[in-house]
Amino acid sequence: MPLPTPAAPLAADRFAAHVLGSAYQDLSADAVAQAKIFILDTIGVGIAGSTALGANELLRSAIGWGNLDQAAIWGRGERVPASVAAMVNGFQVHCQEYDCLSEAAVLHPLATLLPAALAVAEAQGAVTGGVSGQDLITAVAVGTDVSIGLGVASKVGLRFFRPATAGGFGAVAAVGRLMRLSHAQMVAAFGLQYAQSSGTMQSHVEGSIALPLQIGFNTRAAVQAVDLVRAGLDGPRDVFEGPFGFLRLFEGDWDLAPVLASLGRRWRIAELSHKPYPSGRATHGGVEGLLSLMADHKFTAEDVERVRVIGPPLIHALCGRPPRPDPAPSYARLCMPFVGAKVLQHGLIDLAHYRGSALTDPDTYALANKIVMEPDGATDPNALAPQRVVVRLADGREFAWRCDAMLAHPTRRLSREQHLAKFRRCWSFAHAPLSEAARERVIALVDELETVADVREIIRLVVPSA
Repeated sequence: MPLPTPAAPLAADRFAAHVLGSAYQDLSADAVAQAKIFILDTIGVGIAGSTALGANELLRSAIGWGNLDQAAIWGRGERVPASVAAMVNGFQVHCQEYDCLSEAAVLHPLATLLPAALAVAEAQGAVTGGVSGQDLITAVAVGTDVSIGLGVASKVGLRFFRPATAGGFGAVAAVGRLMRLSHAQMVAAFGLQYAQSSGTMQSHVEGSIALPLQIGFNTRAAVQAVDLVRAGLDGPRDVFEGPFGFLRLFEGDWDLAPVLASLGRRWRIAELSHKPYPSGRATHGGVEGLLSLMADHKFTAEDVERVRVIGPPLIHALCGRPPRPDPAPSYARLCMPFVGAKVLQHGLIDLAHYRGSALTDPDTYALANKIVMEPDGATDPNALAPQRVVVRLADGREFAWRCDAMLAHPTRRLSREQHLAKFRRCWSFAHAPLSEAARERVIALVDELETVADVREIIRLVVPSA
């Protein structure tokens, strides 16, 4: 027996109307500026991910899934079907824990969204003449509203891996807009995305490489959902609030009303945090605190007796895992003791610290055993701040540091110099050598993205020249 039709518009209808009805001219100046910053940032971390553990193996497997020459793998020379490029690039964006995020939603919206959007832009460009920079900015903005909206609507802690699950709906929104779906098609695409949604927090608990793979799975699913709808297939409509809908099953307790009321008034792309350090965001208060205390009090790793990083329960749940003498990179990036030990040893944490012998350095492991994360008893299940760092030295001195918002939070944005330094460092980790001239041209193009007629001009620069 069919369920009765709800009297009020479904959330899928409200999201679809926002995604398809918003124009570039509706965006605030800050939303446009932040969209460009995080598009460049996401491309950069995706390029760096081309040399991360698992990238070769994933591509070697995925490249056999089709032989269409539609889209590029960032930082490499291979060209593959759009759905495959979306998956591999999505993995590369998230596999080093260096991609931007919404702290309020505990979600990385561009990891799923941008690889899907750019893969489709490449594939469609050969047919339609290309996607403009204004179209890409708008698609990124409205897609981010969908995924972050679903995340902030949740009233519970992470039950499933929200960057993959909710992130997939944002990717569908962006791709569906670029493909000019009708309202009915967009709603159906949300339904078909839900049919493919996946992402378990077990991968996070174990530090498994399946975590970034889940980003890739949902990125590919977004491209497939839109393709299937365009082929004439339909999906469920009551995707989000229904009796077996996403919010009920994946989140459990939610309030979507404020999110829907904010659509078109509040651009959530302007509320993203950068990641200044290549590690789980929950470690960033600890990293900044150690760097600040080391700079102020001039102690070294050898002087340290104990380090305590204190904050909301979520930071302990995400990154309070014990150190291991031989951690996998995916485990180490989410381990505050490992990350903190590298900071004490080197005065920074770098992509190179998760590769080769740096992972098994016995001095790092010994130092990591002096660092602990402690929950502060707060009750917000999604809070990442405030955080405190307390360092006790062997001579008995003790120093403390506190932040109410971590570095690169929207209230403490990175400078342009810091943003570009990160992008240039990521560029240097490409699987295939990419030129400095191409790097600087990408920066210039994204700076003026609203004037770019065809975003394929950017994509051509993130792969090796012929």
